[in-house]
Amino acid sequence: MGAYILRRLLLMIPTILGIMLVSFLVIQFAPGGPVEKVIAQLTGTDVSATARIGGGEGGDFGGAQPGSQSGGEAVTSKYRGAQGLDPEFIKELEKQFGFDKPAYERFGLMIWNYARFDFGESYFRDISVIDLILEKMPVSISLGLWMTLLSYSISIPLGIAKAVRDGTKFDIWTSAVVIVGYAIPGFLFAVLLIVLFAGGSFFDWFPLRGLTSENWSDMSWPARIVDYFWHLVLPLTALALSAFATTTLLTKNSFLDEIRKQYVMTARAKGLTERQVLYGHVFRNAMLIVIAGFPGAFISAFFAGSLLIETIFSLDGLGLLGFESVINRDYPIVFATLYIFSLLGLVVNLLTDLIYTVIDPRIDFESREV
Repeated sequence: MGAYILRRLLLMIPTILGIMLVSFLVIQFAPGGPVEKVIAQLTGTDVSATARIGGGEGGDFGGAQPGSQSGGEAVTSKYRGAQGLDPEFIKELEKQFGFDKPAYERFGLMIWNYARFDFGESYFRDISVIDLILEKMPVSISLGLWMTLLSYSISIPLGIAKAVRDGTKFDIWTSAVVIVGYAIPGFLFAVLLIVLFAGGSFFDWFPLRGLTSENWSDMSWPARIVDYFWHLVLPLTALALSAFATTTLLTKNSFLDEIRKQYVMTARAKGLTERQVLYGHVFRNAMLIVIAGFPGAFISAFFAGSLLIETIFSLDGLGLLGFESVINRDYPIVFATLYIFSLLGLVVNLLTDLIYTVIDPRIDFESREV
């Protein structure tokens, strides 16, 4: 097992390098950038979703000041909208954002810093990237953790019930409901929930913004807990709608495979009750693949499912941070979050394999090729 873990860890290096290289190349060919963002803000032509006139939040554009070139000469610039701005100011911007260096040098420096978990500072916020990520992480952890626990607590019992009643009306109708829920986009369902229950056109039962009320610090601890979960109801409902399908059907199929095996028939022949057979013999083997997939399901909910939901419900987490960073061309945040998420995904994949061996010692990855 030690050799297998070592091989997997070594394979993470070229994998993460490939992910970062492809992403870096895509960014190089993508239109716009932080320099263009600043120019657009200064000239009043920034029409992005998070536009701020007069420069980015907490931004410091260096000592150079924008202005017309002396002598009234036209300024030739590779940046759209830069005509009329002082060339020295443009060069100062490029130096501040690191674009005075060639692309290969910038990529090498970024990888060297990231290997030491040095993510630098945000272009447009007066805060380090790692501090900003840690500041936003509790919101995303709340959504990912509770959504995963909610999904498993409903999907596993439902999947077992469907396996036991395979082919009955209960199985057919629940399958239809699960598949329809899986087909509905979470962000559309979130909008529907807001319209129905958050002061849209019908009821005003649930809060629309944040995870806590403004007077949360003045509440007692029981009131804080109630207020926290009251804010979570709509986001979790929107997130969990499509999460039931995969785990439910996976649990059902896994139980069906085990129920049809010879050892189950032997247990029944010994006179054990159906409940003893199901939970005493079938459960452990059938739940192997479901339990081992828990870390992956949490990471998926944590990172992938929160972007639109956080944006719709104005939850200040990593999803909203990533969205704003892409819009604002805040590359240090974009690449840092990509690096961290990719690294965590690779570690979770390894952890999932190790959980398999803990649950079922018969599984031996040591004898298998990676």
